Amino acid sequence: MKDYYDILGVPHDATPEQIRQAFYKLAHRYHPDKGGDPEKFKEINEAYRVLSDPEKRAQYDKFGTVFGGVGAETKGGPQWQSFDWDIPFGFSSDFSSFSGLEDIFADFFNSGTKRTKRREQRGKNLEIDLEISLEEAAFGVKKEVSFKTYVVCPHCHGKGYEPHSKMKTCPKCKGEGVIRTVKRTFWGTFTQIVECPKCHGRGKIPEKPCRVCGGDGRYYDRKSITVDIPAGVRDGEVIRIKGEGEAGILGAPNGDLFIKIRVKPHPVFERKGDDLFTTITISFPEAALGTKKEIKTLEGKTIVIKIPPGTDSGEIFRVRNKGIKHFNAPGAGDLYIKVKIKTPKTLSRKAKELLNELQQEIK
Repeated sequence: MKDYYDILGVPHDATPEQIRQAFYKLAHRYHPDKGGDPEKFKEINEAYRVLSDPEKRAQYDKFGTVFGGVGAETKGGPQWQSFDWDIPFGFSSDFSSFSGLEDIFADFFNSGTKRTKRREQRGKNLEIDLEISLEEAAFGVKKEVSFKTYVVCPHCHGKGYEPHSKMKTCPKCKGEGVIRTVKRTFWGTFTQIVECPKCHGRGKIPEKPCRVCGGDGRYYDRKSITVDIPAGVRDGEVIRIKGEGEAGILGAPNGDLFIKIRVKPHPVFERKGDDLFTTITISFPEAALGTKKEIKTLEGKTIVIKIPPGTDSGEIFRVRNKGIKHFNAPGAGDLYIKVKIKTPKTLSRKAKELLNELQQEIK
C-alpha cells in the first residue's frame, strides 16, 4: 500500500496547510517541464488529491485506500470504481506530454501572488523588404517606406475611449482584470486565470468607447516613415527600427520594424564584400602597345588607369580604396578591373596585310 504521508514527507497528523506547502514544494521540484520525473510527479499529485480532501483522507487513514478510485489497492476488500481519466489539454494518458502544466499549475508556482496585473499587449514586430541601388547601398540614403499596419488612434491617443469619458467597472471580470475558470482533472481541481477579453486586463471599461478605433486604441491604416540607410549596407542585411512596428492595444508599446535590404544588380559593377569588380574591353593593338583608359567610378568620378604593353586578356588591375566604404571600420574596399581583348570579326584587305607583316615581324 502506498504511504501518501511518506510520499509528501509529512507526519500523519499534518495540518492541511503543511500538506499544501509540501505538495507545492515537491510539485515544483518534480515538474516534468522542469526536467523532473513524470512518474514521481504523478505519485505526488495522487497523494495530494487524497490528503487534501478531508473525506478521502479519513477513508485512507481508516482503510488504507479511498473508495472511488484514487489510491485503491485492496485484495478482496473494497474494489476500485471506474476512474474518469479527464486528461487536460496538452496531455496524453501515457504522460509523455506535459505541455499544459504551465497553465494548470500557474497559480501555485507564483508563490501565492495574485495574477491580476495586466499584461500589456505589445504590438507585433513587422518585417518589410526595401530595394535600393548599389550606389545607395554604397553611400547611404534616406528612403521613405510605406506599409499597412495597426497605428495609434489619433482621436483617443491609444486610450480606447472618448475624451472626458468616465470609466466604469468591467461587468465581465468585476474589476479584477482576469477571468477565473475552474477545471476538474484527474490531477485535482484547479483554477485557470486568463486576462479578461472585455477590458483587456484593465478591470475597467469606458462608458463611451472611442468612436474612431472602437475601443482598441488603434486601427488599421497605412503608415509612412523615413529610414536612414547607412553607407556600406549589404544585400540581405536587416535594419531594426525600434518602435515603428505594429501599435499595441490600448496604448501598449509598439513592436519593432525590421527592414530587409535588397540591392538591385548594377549594369557595370559587381559587389563582393566591400570590393567592386568591373570589366573593360581594349583592342589587340592597345594590349600589345599599352594604353591609358578612363573609367568612371561608382561615385561618378573619372579615373585613368594605365594598361602596360603586352597585357593579356583576363588580366586584372586593382585600384585601391575605390570600392565600397566599410560599414563599421574606416576606409573602403578596392576596385578590380578585368581586361578583355576584343578580336575583330571582319578585317579589310589592308588590315590583313598589316597583321601578316606584324606576325612575320614577331616571329
